[in-house]
Amino acid sequence: MSKGNTLVRNNRRIKLSIITQFFPPDYAATGQLIEELALQLGRQGLPVDIFTGQPGYAFNKESAPAIEHLEQVKIKRSRMTRIWSKRIRGKALNGLLFCLRSGVHLLRNGSRGDVLLLTTAPPFLPLLGYLVHKSFGLPYVCLLYDLYPDVAVELNVISREHWAVRFWDTVNRHVWRRAQKVIVLSSTMKDRVVAKCPEIKDKISVIHNWADPNQIVPIAKHQNWFAKAFNLVDTFTVLYSGNMGRCHDMETILAAAKLLKDQPIQFVFIGNGAKREGFRTQASQLGLHNCQFLPYQDKQNLPYSLTACDLSLVSVSPGMEGLVAPSKLYAALAAGRPLAIICEQHSYLRTMLQESGCGEAFSNGDAEGLADFIRRLAADSQLTKQMGQAGRRYLQSNFTPDLIAQQYSQVLCEAAGEAMESFSSRSIESITGQSVPVHK
Repeated sequence: MSKGNTLVRNNRRIKLSIITQFFPPDYAATGQLIEELALQLGRQGLPVDIFTGQPGYAFNKESAPAIEHLEQVKIKRSRMTRIWSKRIRGKALNGLLFCLRSGVHLLRNGSRGDVLLLTTAPPFLPLLGYLVHKSFGLPYVCLLYDLYPDVAVELNVISREHWAVRFWDTVNRHVWRRAQKVIVLSSTMKDRVVAKCPEIKDKISVIHNWADPNQIVPIAKHQNWFAKAFNLVDTFTVLYSGNMGRCHDMETILAAAKLLKDQPIQFVFIGNGAKREGFRTQASQLGLHNCQFLPYQDKQNLPYSLTACDLSLVSVSPGMEGLVAPSKLYAALAAGRPLAIICEQHSYLRTMLQESGCGEAFSNGDAEGLADFIRRLAADSQLTKQMGQAGRRYLQSNFTPDLIAQQYSQVLCEAAGEAMESFSSRSIESITGQSVPVHK
């Protein structure tokens, strides 16, 4: 029996279990998003249990409470391993150990909830859903933040012809087929998954990330303490905020900064990542005094750091379209600033820009085009304001936490409901020896 998006089983609401490696106080974007999603789902009547690790990427915090309650959300944290945590192999090993701890948690914990949501943090975590489903019949939903092993192949970490890639693809197909639902973050990611496993096309839902327009509110730079603290008030400021990793095109941005180095335009880079130090070194060697580098900011500072600019940048490296989805996009929209996005021609990001009218997209390597756009905005404050307002309206209409949580709630409740129907049909069939049609 269902009522709206809240499904009831045995006169009680279903309970959701989420397993993810990262969760606040970690500043990893996946963890921040899961926290916001869980809180929203709880407010919409879906109690949530979360199993996660201790902080691995937090501000001056080595540990967090082993058990914590936030509204309708219960968080249980396992011990975290940090072996070579800044190297790819180290991250893979730490992720594997977290998967093993998660498996032990599910074996020991009799209350596993009614449906299980597994992220790709770490990438092989969804396999746990498959094993739990085979063992206990628990329905699970896969939330694909990144598509592996394809990301590793594109980054030349492993050859496309390697046996491990073929094996991983085979495992993925088994996991996706058994999953009740699969959630992806973009239309191009869905295309990638369907190309690998066409038979699951109808169980894939595209649900975007989000940002809270009540938390991130446009603030004029002359009223913004962050802009004042870092001398950003009187100069046209271009902001890149977030991970500067292997999946992000920092090269085109660097080339644009070089073209604009003698103009009253400054670039601010907030965050960390595999490319950050190399990028910073190149900027220094090129004498780019128009580039300023700052560390990740506490979540409480984001409403100020994200609005301490006149233009926000988002970039995706060549070959990564449909494999990753930049979450920084939505916070930039909430900030009410125009966007310049560097991506491939077939990217869903271009469609979003066309629908919203909040900025322009540029092909990888088109530093001239990006520099010209920055000059145009720097010379036209009215255009800058119009684009920023258009982006915020677009976010408010499509990507707020409550709107996105409703989409998640519907998918998760459908997953639990379909599993119940399937279980009931199998039970009747085992008793009567006759198959029972399932009506949806």
